[in-house]
Amino acid sequence: MGVGIWGIGSHVPENRVTNDDLAERMETSDEWIKSRTGIEARHLADESQDTSDIAYEAARKALQNAQVEATDIDLILVATVTPDQPFPTVANMLQHRLGATKAASMDVSAACAGFMYALITGSQFIQTNVYKHVLIVGVEKLSKIINWEDRTTAVLFGDGAGAVVLGPVTEGNGVLSFELGSDGSGGKHLSQQGDHIQMNGREVFKFAVRQMGESAVNVIEKAGLTKEDVDFLIPHQANIRIMEAARERLDLPEEKMSKTIHLYGNTSAASIPLSLDYELKQGKIKDGDVVVMVGFGGGLTWGAIALRWGK
Repeated sequence: MGVGIWGIGSHVPENRVTNDDLAERMETSDEWIKSRTGIEARHLADESQDTSDIAYEAARKALQNAQVEATDIDLILVATVTPDQPFPTVANMLQHRLGATKAASMDVSAACAGFMYALITGSQFIQTNVYKHVLIVGVEKLSKIINWEDRTTAVLFGDGAGAVVLGPVTEGNGVLSFELGSDGSGGKHLSQQGDHIQMNGREVFKFAVRQMGESAVNVIEKAGLTKEDVDFLIPHQANIRIMEAARERLDLPEEKMSKTIHLYGNTSAASIPLSLDYELKQGKIKDGDVVVMVGFGGGLTWGAIALRWGK
């Protein structure tokens, strides 16, 4: 038995903020942001929306897409570093709001690699035949921990959520291999200090360029595959130059890498599932395709998965 994705959903707040909009409130420009990051716009939640509200919309769509009832969900894992409050968790709130009455729930905190951590953790419960249906949500309301006086970080982040329903699939489909990693010595380079995100951009860039490529290659090799077998790459949408470095490491043409950073900015744990949903809707991924997903985040943390799409 394999473990794969039965359904997917995503959601971003209605408020779309362009680079030009930011240029009206801080010393920056569309050209400066776009040339360095690839970001053109991001979506920001208003005060009436918290992390659990964004998560609920994505989760509801994922359940509908999977044709699974909330009462059939055995476990809910929510990857986030911006919960509504320390407890109850976003997963706990989601369990009640969805009516997932038999589901256990918890939040997973691994920053931008959080979705990878949650996805891999959830898959193990199905692989060991403990649970059948697991709901995974990557969600952030990063706008509430952004320092709007710091243009080096304020221009990077956005709010959003992506969710998937995991379930058993035919052997040979679903998760083929994975890698998780952590290096606490680098936590000082990307962290939350007080109320705000702080980042040493130069050090994070060097780490990410190296780790994204290495992890992507590692999961391909662990799955017994070659670079030529990869049909699509979904990297964490943090910086277009980091993403391109990972693509080049796999010798993939541009059309085989997801690029949604221009639409959403860096949405941390929501980044990969948002991109996955977007590319599926564009028809870029089809049954039988080998998809590599790879992310990195504060901590420092990283994770990657190779999977064969299909049930």
